[in-house]
Amino acid sequence: MPLLEVADLHAQYAFAPVLRGVSFGVNAGEIVSIFGRNGAGKTTTLRTIMGWLAPSAGTIRFDGEPIGGLSPDRIFRRGIAFIPEDRRIFGTLTVQENLALGLFSLRPSSAERHRQLERVIDLFPRLGERRAQLGRTLSGGEQQMLAIGRALVGHPRLLLVDEPSEGLAPMIVNEIFVALARLREAGIALLLVEQNVQRAAALSNACYVMEKGGIIAQGPPAQVMADEAIRQRLSV
Repeated sequence: MPLLEVADLHAQYAFAPVLRGVSFGVNAGEIVSIFGRNGAGKTTTLRTIMGWLAPSAGTIRFDGEPIGGLSPDRIFRRGIAFIPEDRRIFGTLTVQENLALGLFSLRPSSAERHRQLERVIDLFPRLGERRAQLGRTLSGGEQQMLAIGRALVGHPRLLLVDEPSEGLAPMIVNEIFVALARLREAGIALLLVEQNVQRAAALSNACYVMEKGGIIAQGPPAQVMADEAIRQRLSV
């Protein structure tokens, strides 16, 4: 049974349908990527899974239990964390304070809090060097690291990651993708939306291609990327 199972998912903004029968699964400890042009429904899929948008039809199951329509905080407590494209870090808080916010609703012991924070610093040593620095003074790459780190301190089993390489320098992009690979090695599953198709496909166990709110292709990355029509759609 997949860790995350999405079946015949529909969602809309006001009266405008966005998702039309989306179905896919993510197994424990694997990376699944969703590709597609702007407006295909990729980000809406992540937002609906996380409870930012209520589904209008279909089911979302996590570890066998239905979560569709639950509030984001309840979904977070069940083990899913979302890293949105705009990162949403708090610019007037320090790196340390931003990371601590990821633990707020879980109320861990002091020892567990320290363990989780050090786990993030091990993944992104640069954040350790900037513990006392305000979020707004960080570079774009450092802010992305902080957004990932803040999600990780909650010890999620599944990370929803939206466009982690957007607007970053190539060297930082490489650092981010290395970190994502390390998370999979640590047993965390990832559902990744990414415009850098080649890098994401190389990292993924499976991929899906969306167009106009639906899935038009799916399978192992090598198989999907070998389809010339799909490559043209994705401009690869």
